[in-house]
Amino acid sequence: MNPLAQQNPHRRYNPLKQEWVLVSPNRTQRPWQGQTETKTVAAGLTYDPECYLCPGNVRAGGARTDVYTSTYVFENDYAALKPDAPQFESDEAGKGLLVAKGESGVCRVICFSPRHDLTLAKMSVPEIRAVVDVWASQYEELGSRDDIQYVQVFENRGAMMGASNPHPHGQIWASRSIPNEIVAELAGQKAYLKEHGANLLVAYAEMELALGERVVAQNDSFLAVVPFWAVWPFEVMLLPKRHVANLEGLNDAERNDFASILQVVTSTYDRVFDTPFPYSMGLHPAPFDGEGHAEWQFHAHFYPPLLRSASIRKFMVGYELLGSPQRDITPESAAETLRRAGDRV
Repeated sequence: MNPLAQQNPHRRYNPLKQEWVLVSPNRTQRPWQGQTETKTVAAGLTYDPECYLCPGNVRAGGARTDVYTSTYVFENDYAALKPDAPQFESDEAGKGLLVAKGESGVCRVICFSPRHDLTLAKMSVPEIRAVVDVWASQYEELGSRDDIQYVQVFENRGAMMGASNPHPHGQIWASRSIPNEIVAELAGQKAYLKEHGANLLVAYAEMELALGERVVAQNDSFLAVVPFWAVWPFEVMLLPKRHVANLEGLNDAERNDFASILQVVTSTYDRVFDTPFPYSMGLHPAPFDGEGHAEWQFHAHFYPPLLRSASIRKFMVGYELLGSPQRDITPESAAETLRRAGDRV
């Protein structure tokens, strides 16, 4: 990396979303008198009788959670999308200003484990592999439906990221249309393939592996890297080492390696500030729209908000909302911090 970029303001280009990120490493020493967070304490109960996601308990909507013994999936009681939502299109006065379309879909909840205290960071690789297999089966089921074009699997971990329940769980939102972030990533990957004749994220992974300065961890099949264009302080992207568009395309060994690197990244996060690390994590497979998508590479994003400590977070406000994304610590220094934390096993 250019040494001038380590100490001076500069912009970095994100070819995946075709946008720029402002990096301001000179701001890392500024005093902080803003909001601080309470340090998160790990859940201590293996079973919580008051938790509606623990086996056998009654959920907020009145339904009873099954007495499950492994990864468990159920229809979200308060779904943002519904399969029977009416389809309509409107454009008031035909001016293209007040446009609306009906949107249908399916929302599900995935409990990773029956244990209330068992996060991905604390689960064994075989236990996470069971979660990976459930994700894949959900993709196969929902992605085969004619009324679904995208299936978004994600996890919000911690109250700081809006998790409504501390029991380790994720969600699935399967929608009739392709979401904005995927539309942007489609455009970026298509543009790169057209201009360079290569897959953007495959070429990017090869470059990061050769350089090594932003690599957090790797195994035979996967790479964990702080992206060159990262916005969040300790953002991480997981990338396969071969071209594969969807999670279902991973073979048995690759699924094990994906489970392993998920465990490595999440447990490393917990060691950075010695606290259960909050984040939003999501998988990005190709859309299920019947197209071939030679340009697409399967990947996963981790967006954690903690900045300097367990109590100081990054706020996406001001310039980030009105101008463009901005970060203080460089991706290279963030990767070094994560590597050091990963060594403290």
